[in-house]
Amino acid sequence: MARLREFDKEKALEAAMELFWEKGFEATSLTDLTSRMGIQRPSLYAAFGDKTELFEAALRKYMGSHASYVRARLQKHASVKEAFRSYFESLVEAEYQGGENRGCFCINTMVELAPHDKKFEVLTREHEMYLAVIFQEKLEQGVQSGELKADLNAQALAQTLVVSLIGLTVLLKSRPERSFADNSVSVILSLLD
Repeated sequence: MARLREFDKEKALEAAMELFWEKGFEATSLTDLTSRMGIQRPSLYAAFGDKTELFEAALRKYMGSHASYVRARLQKHASVKEAFRSYFESLVEAEYQGGENRGCFCINTMVELAPHDKKFEVLTREHEMYLAVIFQEKLEQGVQSGELKADLNAQALAQTLVVSLIGLTVLLKSRPERSFADNSVSVILSLLD
């Protein structure tokens, strides 16, 4: 008779995601994982596979919740310009309130693993493209409402905003002077004019 798992798999995955997000793939040991997840190695292997498979599951969980967050954040505002202003400014504000400076788990993975691992190159690229679709949908809403120019290339601008988001997120990990980040956001937002 198979023994029932004695832990909540979703809570364990959440704990692993938080740890990988804090430390990255290479700096996170199996001991770190089992300790944070509150499980033994055999349970980790049985439930998630090896460390790489667990990392992939954690990254996929993050990407799903991150995409939902971005979509919801943009939908909070009827004005497209206000939606993007609020979103980009909140990224900067969060970094200068102190506390952890983890950045974006997907972007961290893009920097750490994508150059050396095809699977993570593809996964992070898929997330970039999904964010571009979310941004494009919001931009097209602005074109349809007349808030944005009728001849706006929503796809190209959405992709440019994703590039800007990635660059800003990486930049913020070093916490430059606040004015540097604020000026960058102002220029990014000027693309919507």
